Amino acid sequence: MRFSALTGCVLLSAALACGHGSSPTGATPPPAGGPATCVLSAPTPLASGLTGALLVTATATGAVAVQFQIDGADLAEISTPPYQVAIPDTGAYASGQHVLGARARDGVGAYTAWSQAVVSFGGAVARPVGFSLSALTGVLSAATALAVAPDGRLFVCEQAGTLRVFKNGALLATPFATLATSANGERGLLGAAFDPAFATNGNVYVYYTSALPAPHNRISRLTADPANPDRMQAGTELALVDLPDLSSATNHNGGAIHFGPDGKLYVGVGENANGANAQSMGTTLGKLLRFNPDGSIPTDNPFYGTASGANRAIWALGLRNPFTFGFQPGTTRLHINDVGQSTWEEINLGSAGANYGWPTVEGKAAPPNAAFTDPLFAFGHPSAPAGQPGSTGTFLQGIAILGAAFDPPGSLWPTPYQGSYYFADYNGGWIARLHLASGTVSTFATGFGPLADLAFGADGSLYVLGRSSVQKISHP
Repeated sequence: MRFSALTGCVLLSAALACGHGSSPTGATPPPAGGPATCVLSAPTPLASGLTGALLVTATATGAVAVQFQIDGADLAEISTPPYQVAIPDTGAYASGQHVLGARARDGVGAYTAWSQAVVSFGGAVARPVGFSLSALTGVLSAATALAVAPDGRLFVCEQAGTLRVFKNGALLATPFATLATSANGERGLLGAAFDPAFATNGNVYVYYTSALPAPHNRISRLTADPANPDRMQAGTELALVDLPDLSSATNHNGGAIHFGPDGKLYVGVGENANGANAQSMGTTLGKLLRFNPDGSIPTDNPFYGTASGANRAIWALGLRNPFTFGFQPGTTRLHINDVGQSTWEEINLGSAGANYGWPTVEGKAAPPNAAFTDPLFAFGHPSAPAGQPGSTGTFLQGIAILGAAFDPPGSLWPTPYQGSYYFADYNGGWIARLHLASGTVSTFATGFGPLADLAFGADGSLYVLGRSSVQKISHP
């Protein structure tokens, strides 16, 4: 697992702290190479505690205009010096990390690269202006994962084996299903996904730790009762895949399970606290797996012709604990959140056959290693590396990345918040967003307790799963 850098300074998917430009995956970069130059001169990179009104200033030569942004959203384009724009109140944004940018346009319409600075807004603003937070009715027990049904119901996994349902904003008293699971440590019911044809077949897929005949993780299919869709039809659990027996270690099980746009079932599996598993093609541990809906293995999997048996399901490797991942609706883009050990938490871009490097590297390998795929973004732990945020180029800190929520097509949220990937940290108490077009990473919401998952609902709200509750962030 690696952390991208450019010439001695940290790259946050787009040279945030050192003023170099970078084009996001799939984007067309603006014309460059003109005679203009541009440097964002104030505030300085890694300035912290900024409050109230803020003046953003750039120094430019050969320019007919300078364009300013915050977190990938346009602020203004200034055509005469001094090149500066005022943010009237930093309190319109959540307290925490934000990215300011400036670029110049010359007389033939060519733009310079973005000159950017990661800064931190002070104060105690929990959410951007215009967003509200509310709680759903009902108390959960050790919740682990959240899945949104096509009809808008929320299904929540509880670690001890109950799959609960929120309907019309309230938790139903009777679980959808209760599975016999081993819930020691990080084991238990860890993920749920809906069949693409759920509306007609009622199939729900789950990932959980089965205790018999020996503890191992299992993928099963459950079917809703046609007479009562809020309950599983009795006797319909069908075990599709039984993964390898687990060691005495009870951690690093992964657990996320989702259907991709290709109709295949993707499953994130941890390395069971044995880093060697992540690089071994002799085990499915420490991998992202890909199956047909019936549990069989697609013949176009990247290692189908070289691996054997169950290991043909391997789609990507070199993962420590991919507890959450997600597909961007309407595209094939996949982000894999990999929980780090002692230094880095990562967002990786999913790619068939990719190797994300664990345990050979955590963060970026130095020197670079072409065998491994760099993450899009990574943030450090509070205790390491020393000297944060200067050593990492980001103010975000945590110990376990989670949540993998792309805003949906047709989002009614304000334009600056569209086209983003939302993620969080288990104990950091914050939610951040990666703006895909610009590559900038900014704080979105703060003030939460331990978090477990994120998902956008059918109503366009972002649902936030804690260990005992579900809240939602809405606009307006």
